[in-house]
Formats: sequence, structure tokens, C-alpha cells
Amino acid sequence: MYQRAQALLLVAEGYTLAQAAHVTGLSRPTVYFWLKRYVQQRRIEALRDEPRRGRPPAADCISPEQILLELSSPPSDWGYSTHIWTVVLLAGHLERRYGCPISPRTLRRRMKAMCAPLLAVP
Repeated sequence: MYQRAQALLLVAEGYTLAQAAHVTGLSRPTVYFWLKRYVQQRRIEALRDEPRRGRPPAADCISPEQILLELSSPPSDWGYSTHIWTVVLLAGHLERRYGCPISPRTLRRRMKAMCAPLLAVP
């Protein structure tokens, strides 16, 4: 918020948008956006970020129950030439089986979250 206010102050003092952007480290379109927003509302609170929903959940169509179900049988039962699930193999399998893309990184994070309550010290 400080950078935004500083950029607006510089513009008010006669600096160009490009100069204000250079001094504050913001881009010229960003300075223009905040200037426009401030001029519309005429309140310093206009320089605050609005609440956001955040990033949408990844692979929300694959539940912990589905992951556990697939882990309950060895990969050889599904035609794979191994008896041990790896994260990469399981992620690919879940994606094919449920038609929902899931990266190994997301699967690893989900599996850690599933194990966290089991590892919690009472």
C-alpha cells in the first residue's frame, strides 16, 4: 500500500506515470490502475487490496477416500509392472481412472494432509 500511495503522491507532484512507476518499482499500468481507482473513490482505503477467493482447489474431484481406495490394491492389479505405488504412478493412475488431472506434487501434499491427523501427538 505504501508503494501505491507513494506513486500517487509522485503523480500529484507532477511526475509522469512512467517516472512514478520507475521510482516505486511498480509497472506503469499498475500505477495507472491505482490512480484511476483512487480518483474514483477519493479515499486512501481505495489503495487496499480487495478480498480474493484465492486459488481454486487442485483436483477437487479426487477425494481422500478415492486415494485410499486405489492404494488398497497393488498397482499390479491394474496391469502395471510393479507391486509398489510411487507418487508419480499413482497420480497418473488417478488421473486416468477419475478423469481429473492431479500432479504428483498435489497428490503428495494431499497424502501428507491425510496422514497429519494420524501423526499428531495427543
